[in-house]
Amino acid sequence: MSVLARSWSSSEGRRLFYGAVGLFLVSLTLLHWGWYQHALILDTAEYQRYGVAMVNGHVPYRDFGIEYPPGALPAFALPAIGEPGFTVYNREFQVLIALCGVGALASMVVVLRALGASAERAAAALGFFALAPLALGSVILYRYDLWPAALAVAGIAGVLARRQRLGFAALGLGIAAKAFPAVLVPPALVYVWRTRGRREALLCLAAAAAVVAIVVVPFLALAPHGVWDSIVRQTTRPLQLESLGAAVLLAAHHAAGLGLTLDSSRGSQNLGGSLPDAVGSASSALLVAVLLAIWVAAARGPATPERLVRYSAASLVAFAALGKVLSP
Repeated sequence: MSVLARSWSSSEGRRLFYGAVGLFLVSLTLLHWGWYQHALILDTAEYQRYGVAMVNGHVPYRDFGIEYPPGALPAFALPAIGEPGFTVYNREFQVLIALCGVGALASMVVVLRALGASAERAAAALGFFALAPLALGSVILYRYDLWPAALAVAGIAGVLARRQRLGFAALGLGIAAKAFPAVLVPPALVYVWRTRGRREALLCLAAAAAVVAIVVVPFLALAPHGVWDSIVRQTTRPLQLESLGAAVLLAAHHAAGLGLTLDSSRGSQNLGGSLPDAVGSASSALLVAVLLAIWVAAARGPATPERLVRYSAASLVAFAALGKVLSP
């Protein structure tokens, strides 16, 4: 009997998955009630404007400015088909986001099987994801972040299911949608290199690069200045108010009266000035150092599914904790 068979059967896996999906959908539903709906910041209003423009034949980056990467565009355009009003668009967008979450749960089942996880461990992991919206809040309903998140999990699932080229293609699409899945490429590449050989690892890397190129290059050809402006806007953003670096400065502001300036720009609330800029630069440098340390540690140990998942998670945690922008 294999490790997978000892962990839980296919019927048990389906029950775990369906249970987690039900719990996830309940969590999303609860976000429409009570204090979760107070002081909402709806990015979907901007998404609708982009989506309707695309439905009417306007080309992003050329005919209208947009700060998001090309891989994010389907999440904006699909709910805009038929040019619905904002209420309907908002609802359709949330349905799309919910489907992305369900997709992430399905990929998690594949990963947990590859790890030989017990039914109890699988239930805990899937349940944690399903309840996470209650901790994140309603922001998860009005941002497209579950789209690249689902692609990131699918990428790791593909690698562990020995569909590594498809896995890297999913990571490439995630990178084209929002850059953060790129931090998963080094540990995944090391894993494939060690378990499947150098040639396969290079083919996987080529698959990811090809998908990024397929998504991005057409827009670069049509509107190079618009795409470049989008990249500059994202990479030169000031220190966002919710980031760890800003939290330290805000604590000093409340405890010791440190003077701070609010900068509402780039679609977020930020801290402006020389000190926040210096903290943002230091945070970015620390992020690079921590990521390199994580990837070196991943390469030095044995290539096991457990270690791939552990170091992939560590890479994402470092990116979220040390970045200048705390994205949903």
